Amino acid sequence: MKRGAIFDMDGTLFDTEKLYRQAWLDVAEEFGEERNYELPTAISGTNIGAESHAVIKRFYPNIDAEAYLARVLEEAQACAERNLELMTGVKEILAFFEAAGVRMAVASSAPVEVIKKNVTRANLRDYFEALVGGDKVTNGKPAPDIFLLAAEKLNLPASDCYIFEDSFNGIRAAQASGGVAIMIPDQVQPTDEIKKLCAAIFPNLNEAMLAIKEGRL
Repeated sequence: MKRGAIFDMDGTLFDTEKLYRQAWLDVAEEFGEERNYELPTAISGTNIGAESHAVIKRFYPNIDAEAYLARVLEEAQACAERNLELMTGVKEILAFFEAAGVRMAVASSAPVEVIKKNVTRANLRDYFEALVGGDKVTNGKPAPDIFLLAAEKLNLPASDCYIFEDSFNGIRAAQASGGVAIMIPDQVQPTDEIKKLCAAIFPNLNEAMLAIKEGRL
């Protein structure tokens, strides 16, 4: 068994990815643009800031990307505050890793304060030794920086960490870090490219936990 486990937040720990996907579509109309259903997948896992602005501009060249992003975050986070649901198997796998002495971190493109707020509200804060946000690295996913920093904060090499992700950019980053990239698909199913980057793919965290328990991963 690996000594570390790093979790993405949205769509991996919390059932919030659907809120962001809906917000990208709804807010586009607020800005007088047509809904583009490819944008949520393209931008999922991307760092807030210049990288996400570039993705937005690719789809909506004439939009104020900074204002659009700010409104999407506001809308999605307001929804999350009303109803922050855990993904299947979160409590079980965190308790399993804690009992096994596996060190844990969250590594999300969201700012650290948002991560802290969410894990505290869900009574999960004590499981994690480190919280790493997109505001703590220069290069966001699909660059590996955020996972390398999380592993460093756990005092482990990334290669000794399971990395749980739901997004394409997250899996690209996890694989590039040298960690064990495990995909738990949420809003999108893996493409052939993404499948090749994964050490394993499971429908939920309970199935991933079982594979680790049985030594299959």
